[in-house]
Amino acid sequence: MTRGNLAPAAPIGILGGTFDPVHHGHLRPAIELLERLGLVEMRLVPGHLPPHRRAPRTPSHQRLRLLQLAVAGAAGLAVDDRELRRGGYSYTVDTLHELRAELGERPLCFVLGSDAFLGLPSWYRWRDLENLTHLVVMQRPGHELRLGAELIEWAAPRQVSDAAALHACSSGLILYQEPTALPISASGIRRLIAQGRSARFLMPDSVWQCIASEGLYGYPQV
Repeated sequence: MTRGNLAPAAPIGILGGTFDPVHHGHLRPAIELLERLGLVEMRLVPGHLPPHRRAPRTPSHQRLRLLQLAVAGAAGLAVDDRELRRGGYSYTVDTLHELRAELGERPLCFVLGSDAFLGLPSWYRWRDLENLTHLVVMQRPGHELRLGAELIEWAAPRQVSDAAALHACSSGLILYQEPTALPISASGIRRLIAQGRSARFLMPDSVWQCIASEGLYGYPQV
């Protein structure tokens, strides 16, 4: 499952996160990359316990339900709940090993933000990723990445500039992309809702209606 292997089918994208709650800042890049990279599917994978950040206070089943509402009817977007079912810390390498066992040589494209990419050397078994997936790094427009020496040495020979390269082999390449950056954060949304203010139009209306009608995230019910 390296760059020398022929790829039998179009890639599948993987976008992880806590999605607490899901919003347009998650979904717009997902749909753009689905189209730009020629992916057959973009899977949104909600994590159970993230190893590098504070655990979400929102129950897993609630985050999952809102995410499922968000992608309902969105062609090419799907929800994969394996990390919630697996429990414990959500290590990316474990998820990718599972997917690779299920999907064989189909190319996988793991999408991550530039901040996460900069911290890649601190991830559990991060060097195994090249045998499991391509990396698609979302850069902020006009923002220059300042990689550490270890990451520069590792990333440089793997970098490509054409999305077509991701279709030609199953794993091992790095592509930088600049999807539309929406200045929306889940933490900001949670604060807004806890103050009893509307978060409508920051997320799909189906998600907002569920939050408002059920009083989720501390939103006052009428």
